[in-house]
Amino acid sequence: QVQLVESGGGLVQAGGSLRLSCTGSGSIFGFDDMGWYRQGPGKQRELVATITRGGQTNIAYSVKGRFTITRDNAKNAVFLQMNSLKPEDTGVYYCNAVPRYDTWTYWGQGTLVTVSS
Repeated sequence: QVQLVESGGGLVQAGGSLRLSCTGSGSIFGFDDMGWYRQGPGKQRELVATITRGGQTNIAYSVKGRFTITRDNAKNAVFLQMNSLKPEDTGVYYCNAVPRYDTWTYWGQGTLVTVSS
């Protein structure tokens, strides 16, 4: 059974930093694309950043230059370094991943990030 577990959310002041982590389990061959999405209060879920197994990244325009996505294939982990946080970055951040040789996308339970002004 594939599971994704996020950690690292919390409360931070505007201009501060947080690092989110997500570790996957249950996929014998690891994961292909992994990524982060977020859902702000009253908003739809939106893409933040994705990364392929080979390390190619796709970063949302709203966070480009402030957020960095990385991964550790050996640990089935993906990370999101968030710098220069703004109040509009507030939301629940979800990790997602596609197991290798699979087509289903799995989601974590989410971790709350709150940025105070």
